[in-house]
Amino acid sequence: MNTIFIVLPILTLLMFDLGLTLRPHDFQLILQRPLPVLAGLIGQIVLLPLIAWGVGYIFHLEALFFLGIMLIACSPGGSSSNVFSMLARGDVALSVTLTACSSIITLFTVPLIMAWVTASIGTGTDVHLPVGNLLMQNIVLMAVPILIGLFIGMKWKQAAQRIHNVLKRIAFPALILLASVFFIQHKDTIIEKFPSLGLCITVLILLAMGGGALLSYVFRLKGAERRTIVIEVGMQNAAQAITVACSPLVFDNEVIAIPAIIYALMMNVLLLIYVAIVKAKPNTP
Repeated sequence: MNTIFIVLPILTLLMFDLGLTLRPHDFQLILQRPLPVLAGLIGQIVLLPLIAWGVGYIFHLEALFFLGIMLIACSPGGSSSNVFSMLARGDVALSVTLTACSSIITLFTVPLIMAWVTASIGTGTDVHLPVGNLLMQNIVLMAVPILIGLFIGMKWKQAAQRIHNVLKRIAFPALILLASVFFIQHKDTIIEKFPSLGLCITVLILLAMGGGALLSYVFRLKGAERRTIVIEVGMQNAAQAITVACSPLVFDNEVIAIPAIIYALMMNVLLLIYVAIVKAKPNTP
């Protein structure tokens, strides 16, 4: 089974569901509280790729895995981060705003950064990135579903809420199905590379969360805002990364998606631990 036929509808549904929950006033937070929004976007768009590049270099990752790590770092956001922010007593409004902004910004930053990364690792991998195809794919699979969901949410609020209630229940099982199919197809490579690649990805997540905490300190954010920045910078859109890696229009290489599959597992484990610590210690910053 070609995983692209699973991940494409999953990503489309996730972006559509995100659009259902968005409202124009979500973007007003940019003007009302610019500092936390700026801190989050710097962490997601600038700091994360820098951290991923450093981690990939230190761990001497193979070229295809290096591309996979960078692809994860360039794909921030996702509606799941809003749920984790709520569980961690974070600022859900800030989380939604950052998710919306990063989803729009990365339509253009992902092609630019990945084109540079692909060129930088050399031609020995025989991997090429058609930037135009990636940009068009992002628009079709991400921007259009978000806009459709936004339109439905504004025009038919009750229907949008009912659809959202259904989609949020099937999103996680769908991702588990994708991970299971992917693992079955690439189990030998995943098992062989998991000790080193799993450690690399764990370090990436922890440094990203630490980077979020550092940015919060620099921007003098506290409490709920800080917890949200930690989650938003630490949590990436694995479905988007897998789609770009597997798409026949872009990389068309499932090996590049292996880090994203491992990342999806480690991300949820580490963030659930963080949420548990926050709940156990109400005064956690």
